[in-house]
Amino acid sequence: MKSHWNKKIANQYIKKYAKIKISKDLALRIYTTHLLGSEKKLVLHGGGNTSLKETQKDIFNKTTNVMHVKGSGWDMSNLTEEGMPTVFLDPLLKTLKFNKMTDRNMVNFLRNNLLNPSSPNPSVETLLHAFLPHKYIDHTHANAILSLVNLENSDKILKKIFGNKLAIIPYVMPGFDLAKICYQIYNENKKVEGLLLLNHGIFTFAETAEDSYNRMIKYVTIAENFIKKCKLKSKKINTSDKKNNNFDIGKLQNQFRKIYYNITNNKWIIKYHESKDDVLLSNLKNLKTMFSKGPVTPDHVIRIKAKPLLIDSIKNKKDKFVESDIMKYVIEYKKYFQKYKHTIKNAKIVDPLPRIIIIPNLGYFSIGLTQKEEKIANDVFLSMKESIIDSNYVSTFKSINQKEIFKMEYWPLERAKLSSKKRKKFEGNIAIITGGAGKIGSAIATKFLKENIEVVLFDKNFKTFDNEIKNKCTCIKCDLSNKKEVIKSINKVVYQFGGIDILISNSGSAFQGQMKDLNEKVLQDSMANNFYSHHYIIQETVKIMINQSFGGSISINLSKQSINPGKNFGPYGIAKASALFMMKQYALECGKHNIRVNGVNADRIQSGLLTKEMINQRAKARGLKGSDYLKNNLLNKEVTAADVAESFYVQLLLDKTTANIITVDGGNIEASLR
Repeated sequence: MKSHWNKKIANQYIKKYAKIKISKDLALRIYTTHLLGSEKKLVLHGGGNTSLKETQKDIFNKTTNVMHVKGSGWDMSNLTEEGMPTVFLDPLLKTLKFNKMTDRNMVNFLRNNLLNPSSPNPSVETLLHAFLPHKYIDHTHANAILSLVNLENSDKILKKIFGNKLAIIPYVMPGFDLAKICYQIYNENKKVEGLLLLNHGIFTFAETAEDSYNRMIKYVTIAENFIKKCKLKSKKINTSDKKNNNFDIGKLQNQFRKIYYNITNNKWIIKYHESKDDVLLSNLKNLKTMFSKGPVTPDHVIRIKAKPLLIDSIKNKKDKFVESDIMKYVIEYKKYFQKYKHTIKNAKIVDPLPRIIIIPNLGYFSIGLTQKEEKIANDVFLSMKESIIDSNYVSTFKSINQKEIFKMEYWPLERAKLSSKKRKKFEGNIAIITGGAGKIGSAIATKFLKENIEVVLFDKNFKTFDNEIKNKCTCIKCDLSNKKEVIKSINKVVYQFGGIDILISNSGSAFQGQMKDLNEKVLQDSMANNFYSHHYIIQETVKIMINQSFGGSISINLSKQSINPGKNFGPYGIAKASALFMMKQYALECGKHNIRVNGVNADRIQSGLLTKEMINQRAKARGLKGSDYLKNNLLNKEVTAADVAESFYVQLLLDKTTANIITVDGGNIEASLR
């Protein structure tokens, strides 16, 4: 592992934070925290922590000892000074005389000693940082270190590698007890440059930010080099890259979503991983033995449970085979909870579902309630995978026991790292929006993102698309009038998310001309863009929704033209009228599957379709001035793309309504329905 310390960048941090009266020492603390947090092989998603001891003036202008320490759950890769809450140091040191301290008392005590009462909770390892005398302290869950601190003979191997440079700490849950033991062992040899916590991670410390950071890199590199030597001496772990390419992965993902929904009544993201390395993992000879022993660091258990679900070969098994395997996992988890729930007061069982599923010859699946949670689960699993496989080149992997795993998984201070916000109604739902790069498509995307919906946009190109929205969505280039492209694009969505819950079929193109003079190709192109494009994507989406077995919502942007034809607008209106009938037909056929199919009739929305040139043409056809065209309705109000987006969202809320059309046109009697 390379050190990324850069004096020039360090000085930039100092200058940047000096502008807001942040000390040089704290600026450098933030800099090296970012360096550590940006390296996935060191820390992941809120894991690890750092601290700095210095002096500050209190409200009486008296110099006092303080410590800045990472806030609990804050991400080391991008935190600011707000993520390094400051505590009075001297009161913390007085707790050394205690033999015991409850978690509740510790948290309250730490909060009572914050300089700023509105600061986030300090790390659960704050006392450990306080009890060690060093100015700068760094703590990570480095992959290579985890491979070495999770062995049956870790003590012996660690002493062989590091000698007396690093002290070895037996496994103890984070909190007061761990802080006290670290203090006691450190005092037996104050020359050590760090601590190795069995089944947990590594601490390094020094009097400068650069030295503490470089010590972390140095000792992790030593660990990496030792593992490399072991790999050269050891036999390769038995596996193969044989892959089953004839299996319907999408259907399997739909099946997973169905089972997870039936158990939790929530929509889940199920992502498929099929690279060569993923298949090699799935075909490991001793897969069950290696991955059924527990996590490599207790912090991982709240993200991916203690172990993945390992499904036996799928040969000669029917579609329902996954359900029995998942239910076995669920039953085992519930037994585990019942056995150890007495260890945590008032423990309430969380969902019992695996976050990682591995299947031989296929690869694996990472799972979360949202795409963010799924990505975290995958990152944590990849870290776990590397550490466990490497540990088996060195010796035999050994995690903490089930009781300790449970205590960590249900420890209130650990669970506090997870979001406690109430989920929004459609949070985690997977939505495809066609014509996504257009004005209406982007307005719908913006609305859906606010509701925490996972948004996938289909369009022919995204060159001029708003980057702020683009970065929050999955964007797929697709010609919707090409059925093969539609199928390919839908498969991409399923592989990445596991299924589809919402389809907003919004794409379309305007075609004008008088029917008596119409070129046949104009009508064909209009049908391709305004009818078949809707049909192709709805057809494929319905198949997926039926496989998932929990219904879904499909809405089509139909246009006022489907009801109230305009002069010289026949090619467009005919295709839209056909789309309206198609909407009703799909509603008729899909109702029994709880799939709702509805439409929105919007009119005169200034957009990529209704350009200024088009507005003038349509105004002329209706005998209006161009300036009056957009407001020519009963309410005399211009209807915007945001108004259309709201109407599509309303269709989601009407869960007992299908074959429904909402008009968004400011009032047009000729286009009104019943």
